[in-house]
Amino acid sequence: MDVTPPPGAGVKGTVLLLPGYTGSKEDFTLVHEPLAARGYRTVAVDGRGQYESDGPADDESAYARDELARDVLAQAEALGAPVHLVGHSLGGQIARAAVLLDHSPFRSLTLVSSGPAHISVSQEQRVKLLRDALAVMSMAECWEAILAMGPPEEVGGPARGVGGQEFLRRRWLGTRPAQLLATGHQLCTEPDRVAELAAVPLPFHVLSGERDDTWPVPDLDEMARRLGAHRTVVDGAEHSPAVDRPAPTARALADFWDDPRPGEPA
Repeated sequence: MDVTPPPGAGVKGTVLLLPGYTGSKEDFTLVHEPLAARGYRTVAVDGRGQYESDGPADDESAYARDELARDVLAQAEALGAPVHLVGHSLGGQIARAAVLLDHSPFRSLTLVSSGPAHISVSQEQRVKLLRDALAVMSMAECWEAILAMGPPEEVGGPARGVGGQEFLRRRWLGTRPAQLLATGHQLCTEPDRVAELAAVPLPFHVLSGERDDTWPVPDLDEMARRLGAHRTVVDGAEHSPAVDRPAPTARALADFWDDPRPGEPA
């Protein structure tokens, strides 16, 4: 999904947006227009094996962290570096890995609801439940089990603004099982690489909602401090600020890119 500023408007920069676990490019649907109005071309992608991006169904090694990071470097090169890089949740950890491999294609890094290391214990349990289910069930069977557990947005990602339950079903069935297995394991075992990232000469931005059960907000506050990053907490948002509160999320992103320096929490 590639959205450019209106004809005749100047383009301040290009932004590459990476979605989270069980997510897709559509999770950024509601921030494209306000960011274009601020002069930014935005390109949201599905990661390898996510929804409409191809990838092997059964080979987990194809989704190793460095493999996914190299995909991001290739995407940045295709867009014409340098770009502002934004990663939500799992996408933030993949973005971090890409920057640590080579920071030169990027103008800045924004981590959205993406913490310093592995996910919370409660979310680890959910990921383990999914991994166990995928070992014995098809994606279609897993989807039926998800529906039986409650609203699909609780497991399958945000539905508001991107087509509702039918879209979530289609996205789920389009995602490769090996991608979910490999990246789920990564979420549960990711080491703390904040000190390594802090040594990279880029402006950083840590953005989150005011509540988050995947990485506690105080952990995100501390990570921002360690990075010397600009910090934004979006009122009324939870783990998916771009869906929960798109207007203030877009405003915070554009404000940072307009002046990408560490600053007081917003």
